[in-house]
Amino acid sequence: MEKREQLDRSFKPSWIWAIAFGSAIGWGAFVLPVDWMSMAGPLGVIIGYTIGALLMIIIGVSYGFLVEKLPVSGGEFAYAYYGLGRYHAFLCGWFLTLGYLSIVALNASAFALLFKFIFPSFVEQGYLYSIAGWDIYIVEILLALSVLVVFALMNIRGAKISGFIQFIFGVCLMGGVVLLTIAMILHPSSAFSNLQPAFTPEVSAISAIIAIVAIAPWAYIGFDNIPQAAEEFDFSPTKTFRLIVLALLCAALVYSMTIIATAVGQPWLTSVEQGSAWGTGLIVENAYGGLGLLLLAFALMMGIFTGLIGFYLSTSRLVFAMGRAKILPKVFGKLHTKYKTPHAAIIFTFILTLAAPFFGRQSLLWVVDMSALGVTIAYFYTCFIAYKLFKWSDKDTFNQDRFSVVSPVRKFFALLGIISSTGFFLLLVVPGSPGFLSTPSWIALGVWVALGAIFFLFRYKNYSAMSKQELDYLILGEHSENIKPIINEQAVK
Repeated sequence: MEKREQLDRSFKPSWIWAIAFGSAIGWGAFVLPVDWMSMAGPLGVIIGYTIGALLMIIIGVSYGFLVEKLPVSGGEFAYAYYGLGRYHAFLCGWFLTLGYLSIVALNASAFALLFKFIFPSFVEQGYLYSIAGWDIYIVEILLALSVLVVFALMNIRGAKISGFIQFIFGVCLMGGVVLLTIAMILHPSSAFSNLQPAFTPEVSAISAIIAIVAIAPWAYIGFDNIPQAAEEFDFSPTKTFRLIVLALLCAALVYSMTIIATAVGQPWLTSVEQGSAWGTGLIVENAYGGLGLLLLAFALMMGIFTGLIGFYLSTSRLVFAMGRAKILPKVFGKLHTKYKTPHAAIIFTFILTLAAPFFGRQSLLWVVDMSALGVTIAYFYTCFIAYKLFKWSDKDTFNQDRFSVVSPVRKFFALLGIISSTGFFLLLVVPGSPGFLSTPSWIALGVWVALGAIFFLFRYKNYSAMSKQELDYLILGEHSENIKPIINEQAVK
């Protein structure tokens, strides 16, 4: 049996917090507050995202447990393999790869969009064509490509570099949002009465809140980057759940603060009626001029940069784990001889996202919308496997000689996680629900499923011929010898 490549342990707890928190806060927190308030009103958005964070924490119970027991790259891919076998692992990994890739591409386009908001005359040069009503300019493409190149190189150069920079960016992100919110509250023209009415007048408060809860999986995508980095922890995996909780609470706080900072500046219904492409930017600029806009742009840029680092990392580690397991070509499972990073997987991520700037932001949003479906599938797998591991008795049977924990409460939370992830899934696929995918998103999903089916058929013969012992070693590593199977793989083939 060939040697299994192993990533170095270099990530500190503070860096992992920054990866999860920074990945969960992207361009949407700064660009979409007015859009969200038009759906639910200020209080509806804050309550909806708070509920969403609590639901993510419930799902995080299962993540924390499985990271502790299976601290390997691949995260949900490895959990699906351990619990349900190789074919479920491929399904989970395929959908999750799409979700992560889409967000790398989206953050790159957000970087170009930021410049388009602030320096429109500079960016809108070299018109090329239009897609779905979005004009494509050569300067916009070059900005997006440049940031993809920079962060690909940063990730290749080493986990220590990217982890430390992520922490600095994460602290700057939080500090920038806090400063912005305080400044907007203290401005003479601001008033908390501008937050009235608390909910959108046209819909009930419950419906308004549910509409926001429906997009919570998209809003909080990023905390699940933690298991992708688990193999590189330089600390005990038992800290994982606490880091997940801290990251989610910080993310919920940032979402709430950006809503407050936007709404206190002027009556929020007026902001909705104005229909500005960047309502928050307009309100901040009206209050503090160019200096205020610069502070907002700084916080937004930190959100984009932390998202790029976090999702470059998670995508490359997932692709690396699948390559190491020979589901993808073996080259993706190799490490750089000098930097000990999965450079082929990082380059693969870079190449696939290179095309995104050429298709326009609206087309990309269709892909990102349906990528939330892939993430909810990963949530379900994680909670389901954790549920199977725990028992309603006072102790679980997860290799009881080594790991003996009180499990009924955790099993209950895993069950709630299954229900929550199923609910998120239904909100995306049931017609008439607040989060129902648009027709272009369904088409994009169909294309990705078809590509996955073709790829699976192409790899099926070799993949199915691999022994369970070999796959256990390649996917689970040293942990394959210490963990008893919970489901017979032959029974689920």
